[in-house]
Amino acid sequence: MSYVLHGAVLSPFVRKCRAYLAEKDIPYEHVHADPGNLPEGYERLNPLRRIPALEHGDLRLADSSVICQYLERLHPETSLYGDNTADYARTLWLEKYADYELAPVATFGIFRERLIMPLRGVATRDERVQRSLATLPALFDYLEETLGEREWFVGDQLTVADLAIASQFVNLEHGGERDALSAQRWPRLHAFVERVLKRPSFAEGVEQERSLVGKIRAKLGLA
Repeated sequence: MSYVLHGAVLSPFVRKCRAYLAEKDIPYEHVHADPGNLPEGYERLNPLRRIPALEHGDLRLADSSVICQYLERLHPETSLYGDNTADYARTLWLEKYADYELAPVATFGIFRERLIMPLRGVATRDERVQRSLATLPALFDYLEETLGEREWFVGDQLTVADLAIASQFVNLEHGGERDALSAQRWPRLHAFVERVLKRPSFAEGVEQERSLVGKIRAKLGLA
């Protein structure tokens, strides 16, 4: 049975799943699903009508974290959840931090407001963008301290936590805040993001995304 992943490439949650599948070298089909214009019947994949969604035979799953954990059970080789129970829990926490703390700011507060809403004909809420920008330093401080001198956030290997965190920084860049993560103030976190984005699981896809974002910005008349 093949895997079919539904979602839009600019979604950090879809990106996380795609990076996971690439890191595991798991073949899959990607079907575009615009969250603002989902196809009729999408609720059979996700009753909340959100992306991503995964089809595997007769099974349909929603939520990027659930999808990755399901795939991990089927493909446990080269774990992306750490080597022990403590690392597993730490991975889940940092993935949650990315999805529930970083995402509301980087993706929904900045990227969505500046790019997606205007694309849909809705004006950017500048006050929300400014609140989000003011929130970023505290989030970065926590991640910088948590990362410490390690190459990866959990143990000495790449995990889903790294994929989730880096995915949010891609959307921050797409939202026009590539320089928000100062290499002077947050050197370890900055180096971490650069390191993850150079991995094959991210690099090609992110370059394609940058091209797409450039076209969207040109269409909207943005600098």
